[in-house]
Parts: sequence; structure tokens; C-alpha cells
Amino acid sequence: MTGEPPATGLHLLHEHGRSLRISHDGRDLVRYVYRPWDPRLESPRPYFHPVHTLGGDLVTLYRPHDHVWHKGISWSLPNVGPANFWGGVTYTRGGGYQQLPNNGTMRHRDFSRLDATEVSVHVGQRLDWITEPGETWFTEDREFTVGLDAAGTAWTLGFGTALTNVSDREIRIGSPTTEGRPNAGYGGLFWRGPRSFSGGRARAPGRTGADDLMGIRAPWLAFTGRHDEHGRRSTLIFVDSPDNPDHPTQWFVRSEIYACLCPAPFFGAEVPVAPGEVLRLRYAIVIVDGEPPPLTLELLAKTALTTLP
Repeated sequence: MTGEPPATGLHLLHEHGRSLRISHDGRDLVRYVYRPWDPRLESPRPYFHPVHTLGGDLVTLYRPHDHVWHKGISWSLPNVGPANFWGGVTYTRGGGYQQLPNNGTMRHRDFSRLDATEVSVHVGQRLDWITEPGETWFTEDREFTVGLDAAGTAWTLGFGTALTNVSDREIRIGSPTTEGRPNAGYGGLFWRGPRSFSGGRARAPGRTGADDLMGIRAPWLAFTGRHDEHGRRSTLIFVDSPDNPDHPTQWFVRSEIYACLCPAPFFGAEVPVAPGEVLRLRYAIVIVDGEPPPLTLELLAKTALTTLP
């Protein structure tokens, strides 16, 4: 009797009503939960977790006790007008952090595209951004791609979003820093790394550091951490698309308390979105086994731009 042949290349599995799973050669790469079960307090929204390197090492953390609204990699915005699409408390000028009745949700509507081959995956999704009182402020056309590095040591997650203001008012998107808290410009395609990545190294073109790179402008930022148990290293390279507004973006990065990073397009200045206006942003994330040297980081970041949706 002939047995089932082993899986080769990329494979997309749709867990209907809950998530998409993408694997490579039979090994899980990433799960995209598009219909989460989180409580309202955590601003339910889609997220990527777990995320693994091609070698099988886990590079994301889900619902850490210190910030239960951190979910692997997710498109998360804390200050959307008076609403919070990040989760938990909201920082407001003069009020500091407070738990307010303002935790919105990004609700999956449908998929516009689900394509997969052995070398690439392309997903298109439509979502509604709904405030806690039940108003729909934005519709979103989201795309993401998965592609393989020719050398077989990395894979790339491409991410694109088009947010349309469907309300009858201008909505200003900002951050805790635009509300008065220094060096807290988080908000965007946010990554929370494993606990063992604390103390890891951040690198940008011509610079190496950690928390001291907070707020810098650069076309890409990489973070390398080390895994418990076997001591191997993994690297994530976040790349800002050259056609994004205000490119190169500012970056939010931390290492000393815990590992986290995001391109932060609303770090230091609010971005107004008028009724009917569309805000478009694109990013790529390269997930690499090991710790590439600077020239390899540059090459991977450049190549990643070709995978953008």
C-alpha cells in the first residue's frame, strides 16, 4: 500500500470561523487567528501567534501576565480618537493611564482572497473597526503574504492595511506620546517577543543598541534574541515600505524590560483621517534563524520589499 507523501513547501489550512494555519514542509510557521475569543477589555483583534522560524523556534509571546492584551504580532492602535484598539488602559493627557469604557474591536467580515502555492501564500481580509459603544469608525482592507527566502534560512511575512474612515467625523490617530508621555509612541504592527529575548540586541542601519534606539527613524529595525533550552538565536527584521507616509518611520523598541518592537507611524504626531479618507500602510517582517551580520540584514530587508502585498 502506498502511504501519504510528506508535505512539501508552504501549506495553508483554514480552521473555519477561527484561524488560518500556514506550515512549511509539514512544520507550523504561523497561525493567524482572525476571529479571537478575547474579552472586550483586551480589544479583540486578529493576531499572528505562534510564529516560528523555519528551524522551528518560537519567536512570539501570547497574552503575557504583565500585558494580557499583547498577542504575538498584531495591528494594534492605542489612541484612535477617544477609542482604544490596543487593549487595556488608555493614556490621556492630564489623566495618565486609566481603564475607560473605550476598548474597541476589529471584527472579521470576510476573506477577499485565500491563495496558496508551495512557495507563497496571499490572504486578503475585510474587517470593521467597532467602538465599545457599537459605532463602526473604520472599514479595513487587509492583506498579508508569506514567502520563502531563496537561501532557505528565512521567511517573510508581508502586511498591508487600508483603513477607510466611514464615520462622519475626523478621527486623529496618535499614541501615549502624542498625549504627553515621553518615549511611549507605541502603536502599529506590534511584536511581543519570548521572555528569553529580554536583553536582546536591536540593530538599524549603522547602529546597534537596545532601548537607546527608541524613537529613531530608520527604514528597518532588527531584533535578535536567544532561546532558552538550546541557546540558539533568532532575528526578526521589520521593514518600513518606502511608500508609507513619513518614511522612514519612527520605531518603538524595548529590550531591557521585555522584548517588543513596532514601526510606529503615530509615535510623535497625530495623523488626522477625514471622513471618507483612506490611510494605507505596508510592512514586511523577515523571520530568520540565527543572527545575520549587518550586510545580510541589509540584503534581507531590501529583498523583503519585493514581497509586500
